[in-house]
Amino acid sequence: MSQYYHSVTLDKDKCTGCTSCLKRCPTEAIRVRDGKARIIKERCIDCGECIRVCPHHAKIAMTDSLSDIKRYKYSVALPAPTLYGQFKGLKSITQVFSALRSLGFDGVYETSVGADVLSQHIRRMLQQGGVRKPLISSACPAIMRLIQVRFPALRENIVPLRPPVEAAALLARRSFCEKWGCNLKDIGIFFISPCPAKMTAKISPLGNHTSGIDGVLSMMELYGPLAAAINREAKSGAGFNQARIGLSGGVGWASSGGEANQVGTENYLAVDGVHNVIKALEAIEDGRLSEIDFFEGLACTGGCVGGPLVFEYSYIAKMRLHKLCEEMSREDRQTYRSGVHLDDTDALRFDYILPPNPVLKLDTDFRKALSMMERIDEIEADLPGLDCGSCGSPTCRCQAEDIVRGYSSEIDCIYKLKEQYRSLSDAEHKNNTFKGE
Repeated sequence: MSQYYHSVTLDKDKCTGCTSCLKRCPTEAIRVRDGKARIIKERCIDCGECIRVCPHHAKIAMTDSLSDIKRYKYSVALPAPTLYGQFKGLKSITQVFSALRSLGFDGVYETSVGADVLSQHIRRMLQQGGVRKPLISSACPAIMRLIQVRFPALRENIVPLRPPVEAAALLARRSFCEKWGCNLKDIGIFFISPCPAKMTAKISPLGNHTSGIDGVLSMMELYGPLAAAINREAKSGAGFNQARIGLSGGVGWASSGGEANQVGTENYLAVDGVHNVIKALEAIEDGRLSEIDFFEGLACTGGCVGGPLVFEYSYIAKMRLHKLCEEMSREDRQTYRSGVHLDDTDALRFDYILPPNPVLKLDTDFRKALSMMERIDEIEADLPGLDCGSCGSPTCRCQAEDIVRGYSSEIDCIYKLKEQYRSLSDAEHKNNTFKGE
């Protein structure tokens, strides 16, 4: 099984072993051993749910730093549409573009342009037919990894096209070179991300051998410098001295349902929140949603606006994005259709179909796996079934599996330990009573 980079990691000094992350991990990738959480790398999909729920901020996302843009002769920023909803009183995305340039970027390209291009391609795929339905969005890398781990039978349902950020990176690199006549290799493309999964996808791409992204910056870390720059320029009016930049229609992809709406199909299902997505994928796998054409699944609640690396509360960010779109005049709005045209599909296609990630298999030997499964069932039946997490495993089922795999023992269960202690205590009491007689 191939290994891949993980952007979500643990700060052991801050971890108290409280089990908050243990209970929320969608792939049961976390255990608590010796009073500290441990991430099972093979199971982790870098959704960032543990970052969101950790009360001690012990889970962190490893991303690039702003200083990394200096490694390239030219640097271009790709702001995720979610970024526009982080700032109060924003009148135009021109202000954000201007602020990014003041932080050292040589150019800025709207990531949602890539979403526009992808929308056209997906729309055409649905119209032409010949695809496995429902088509599953490839926009969220955490959901794609979830499918690899838990729903491998649905891999061929995934739209076989690069996600919007990769399409935007391709467009941005070409556009910058055409404008300034520079070499493609001299340009560093930096995505400003609301989630850690994008960092993982940069290092270990999904569906492609390489990524067009050279760096991923945390939206949370960039918020302070950007907010200060936007405020400075708002006071001076510098942010409006440039030509106003129209919002791409793809900005709607930042919220749940935005992608499906942009694709233009009415026969779709949009689900946000990784645990809700799991339920929907189970229904698709069981054939209970065969009537829908398109499925949009986003790991974060509300969509990318609810990512673990955003500054603003998701509903506020969503409201601001909606208001920003409404306030812009018709002259300002535009849908980009240049750069990668509808016939230029090769540049956007996956290099290969996602392979399964069989980390949930007990053993490659079927007979041995069956024997282990029977033993797991026996142990689980003897456990209390409370799924309390006190043993360090997320559920009693996981605890039974960990015992069979040799990672844990029955007395790690506090209830089994109490039973054993009570049994020993009763035996000692009877022995003392016998001696007293």
